[in-house]
Amino acid sequence: MTRKIVSSGNVSGNYGNARCDLRATLGSLEIPSAILTASGCAAAGRELDNYFDITQIGGIVTKSIMLAPRSGRATPRMAETPSGMLNSIGLQGPGVESFIENDLVWLRQRGARTIVSIAGGTAEEFGKVAAKLRIAGGFDAIEVNISCPNVEDRGQVFACRPDSAAQVVQTVRRNSDSKIPIFAKLSPDVTDIVDIARSVSQAGATGVSVINTLLGMVINTTTMRPALAGVTGGVSGPAIRPVAVRCVWQIRSALPDLPIIGMGGIRSGHDALEFILAGANAISVGTSIFNDPSAPMRIQTELQQELASRGFTSLAQAVSYAHREADIASMEEAPSSAAEDSETEWDFISE
Repeated sequence: MTRKIVSSGNVSGNYGNARCDLRATLGSLEIPSAILTASGCAAAGRELDNYFDITQIGGIVTKSIMLAPRSGRATPRMAETPSGMLNSIGLQGPGVESFIENDLVWLRQRGARTIVSIAGGTAEEFGKVAAKLRIAGGFDAIEVNISCPNVEDRGQVFACRPDSAAQVVQTVRRNSDSKIPIFAKLSPDVTDIVDIARSVSQAGATGVSVINTLLGMVINTTTMRPALAGVTGGVSGPAIRPVAVRCVWQIRSALPDLPIIGMGGIRSGHDALEFILAGANAISVGTSIFNDPSAPMRIQTELQQELASRGFTSLAQAVSYAHREADIASMEEAPSSAAEDSETEWDFISE
């Protein structure tokens, strides 16, 4: 990872018309932009297309689809949290056949790149959904949602154990076109997310999507009961971003060649850049869509500006850049008082 010019901070200048190559490679899948939507936050993209041209971003990751129609969990399903939200939708959806006949057909006609997110109560159910999609065709990749916290049976969170995560991925791979990339969506609610990432990679996953929401809870202090009918739900939004960046960093450090789609609290190009520097090859925009439906397109433009302002001409140059060895020249040029300033700062904080 050597480059001619790089600045470690913001660079003055007008980068409003910056043109940085945002193409991303995810295994055999090549997309013109590293910006995707996050599953569950934009359905199949039909509504978002009223706000911006969905064919101009990297692709749409659909809401997780299951084998049969599902009503989801009881209401209330959502609650506010500091710098985020708590949701307990419960994988509501029309079932895979309706999805294929309506949403997948529309996405194909619209010309959008599509990553279909799938879910199931058992490994066999995941396999049946994958088999139906294989027959239908017309999509670019599969995201295997083995980590949704919004299910009544916590035993269905397959991503909590390496063996169950691998079993689901193996089943999906057996029932899918061998040319279709498969990404396993992982949960941060585990002891070692690297173990899970390694297990799904060995089981046949092309890459991983990191991270799904964190399991959380809110108490309504007026009723003095849980705010959600399902008691617990998934925490998303800016509050979880440091956790997501940490997970991307750890997986990239251990598995340097594994494609990673990073997500979790991304609401600006600056946020997206963090994930890219940590090791993500692409990013998904989710919760920010709820208050800004044009967020994916806006973040795409902002990310171009962030990269250009630091001297990058392509996103690929920036992937994992934070993992590079220490810059010896910069260390030698550092002021001699830097260490003293650092000690003073920490002394102040400790007081």
